[in-house]
Amino acid sequence: MFGIVRPCRHRLGERLQTEWLAHLCGLCLALRRDHGQFARVVTNYDGLLVSVLTEAQTGRSEGGRRTAGPCPLRGMRTASVVRGEGARLAAAVSLVLASAKVRDHVTDGDGLLARRPVALAARKVADGWGRAGARGGTAVGFDTALLVDAVDRQAGVEALAGPGTPVLAVTEPTETATAAAFAHTAVLAGRPGNAEPLAEAGRLFGRLAHLLDAVEDRDADAASGAWNPLTATGTPLTEARRLADDAVHGIRLALGEVEFADGRLAHRLLVHELPASVDRAFGTSATCAHGALGPYAPGPYAPPGGPGGPGGPLPPEPPRGNRRGLLAGCAVWVGLACTCQLCCGEYTSPWSGQRKDGLCHHCSCDNCSNCCDCCDCCSNCSGCCDGCDCGCDC
Repeated sequence: MFGIVRPCRHRLGERLQTEWLAHLCGLCLALRRDHGQFARVVTNYDGLLVSVLTEAQTGRSEGGRRTAGPCPLRGMRTASVVRGEGARLAAAVSLVLASAKVRDHVTDGDGLLARRPVALAARKVADGWGRAGARGGTAVGFDTALLVDAVDRQAGVEALAGPGTPVLAVTEPTETATAAAFAHTAVLAGRPGNAEPLAEAGRLFGRLAHLLDAVEDRDADAASGAWNPLTATGTPLTEARRLADDAVHGIRLALGEVEFADGRLAHRLLVHELPASVDRAFGTSATCAHGALGPYAPGPYAPPGGPGGPGGPLPPEPPRGNRRGLLAGCAVWVGLACTCQLCCGEYTSPWSGQRKDGLCHHCSCDNCSNCCDCCDCCSNCSGCCDGCDCGCDC
């Protein structure tokens, strides 16, 4: 599980949390349906933004949701999930980007990939994902050659980079790829006028993702001798932070020019959560004890937000007439205990469906009231702060 947009459920709020999970599960199921069970491992937090932006422009349609069956990652409960071209585009983009990420690790010889047999197997998997992504993109009218070309150019750009090279020259291929993906959501939504500002937002999002990835990997790359864009170009962290903050501001301005049918979730993720992502990468803010959202029970050994990581979402409360019996409840309770969810976070009672705090639960989140941070950022913020009680006018 990878991505820079990992929202805290307490900032997102109940309604938008449900919407966010619908897009995440929709992306996962689109990968399974179109590309096979194994493709679901490329489900990522940033890829779902493509699905979110598509639905934000079209509005929620009657056929845009379906009820997915019970899933272990949702506590064996059903859920309403997104379906349609937005989810399929998100799946195609996720496959191509995951393919690029694996090939990049193979090139750098990271970890086990330094061993030739493992590297050959990983490259084979990556090539398969790339072809699957191309097929998926074609199915929704998106030419993934733009993404593939950007990925292929990345290695050459990095090889030419050295001290004094602008770091933005290194991030350019990523910017180009994400700009194309964001802009195509306007095509799917039938809003061609949105293509230009969404391309700008996508370009800056790609820049931000590349920069934050470099910042988070900087120390580890230095220890292992792996290539890092900041180290290779001699870019100090102060300059990287300035560029990241500029990208966040530019995304906010670009989104202000986009015509949305319901842009609340897109606004929350791309305007409010991105600054938190920047602060998290640079270590300039307290982390939230609840962690990132994701359909996983928390566990002590996986990365935050990933499978087994802290901060899995809480399944929707079941109707009173749909409570589990004694044996089924005991089985779920054992699962919660074995994954440390009973002690390390919030969970849903196996029997009553009520939300409960874990034994070691505490909150260091700066914004547990679901407040919108009293934004002064754009003119289409009305209604984005679902449940906000701070009294601000945004």
